[in-house]
Amino acid sequence: MSDVNPFPPADEARHAIWEMLVRRDIEAFVAGDWDAHFMDFAPDLFFGIDARFSDNPDSWRVTYADIARYREAWLAGADELKGRIGDAPLRHTIFGLTALRDIEIMGDFALARKKFDGAIRLDGGETITLRWQTQYFCRLVEGRWRIAGFLGYLPNPMGSRCPSDPVKRAPAAMQAPGSGPYSPVLEVTPGKMVVISGQAAVGPDGKTIGSDIRTQARATLENCAMQLRNAGCGLGDVFKVNVYMTDLNDWPAFNEVYAEMMPAPLPVRTAVETKLLRDFIVEIELWAVKP
Repeated sequence: MSDVNPFPPADEARHAIWEMLVRRDIEAFVAGDWDAHFMDFAPDLFFGIDARFSDNPDSWRVTYADIARYREAWLAGADELKGRIGDAPLRHTIFGLTALRDIEIMGDFALARKKFDGAIRLDGGETITLRWQTQYFCRLVEGRWRIAGFLGYLPNPMGSRCPSDPVKRAPAAMQAPGSGPYSPVLEVTPGKMVVISGQAAVGPDGKTIGSDIRTQARATLENCAMQLRNAGCGLGDVFKVNVYMTDLNDWPAFNEVYAEMMPAPLPVRTAVETKLLRDFIVEIELWAVKP
């Protein structure tokens, strides 16, 4: 798709929604200008559901319960690309892989279906794949269309992960009681593998997030999910997890967070007690296969 609005000015509502969800979104992201982007939200109404690249609603999570949580993730995504690709090619590329042609309007409510299909080639030769779709819920507030929420990171196309041919399957196997949320063995369908380096509880400002195991575990898994999204997959595609902790007495508390965030079938997993860098108390490495 180009940077030309496909809806004529006479189609006032759809024209305005496209400008908000495509043009102003991309321009703000490339500039890393959250304040410009924030003007298009209805912050008191906002929520964001992360489908985690799964068409199974049981795997979806309310990752962004408020605008502050989404702001952190948005800024982290924009900051990650700074210095790795010029603003002009980044803008051109994102416009090219973004499509928004379907907007349904009923009174002061609109449902807009935005799709991403392509890759960003960085200056160093790396590529970041964007292949998902987002359903935006928009409201007309004081005469201006605003983003009230979204259901994002859905597979594009939907159904691309066929239930009858799963990427990973957990065969029947013996498992010791009380051993935590994991699969003893997984059968994985061959495909493109994605491996991420060990992640820890680091915020966009480079500072450690939290000092307790639950806070660090959640932040670490969120960072893992962000890195996987860069490669076009999600936590639901993970088949192997390595967990490194400074104190395995924190294992039960870690498992509470892990079980909440990791969709079934659960990956196979290894846990090791060891020293970690800085003041981290947990580090996680993931292996995934793209559907």
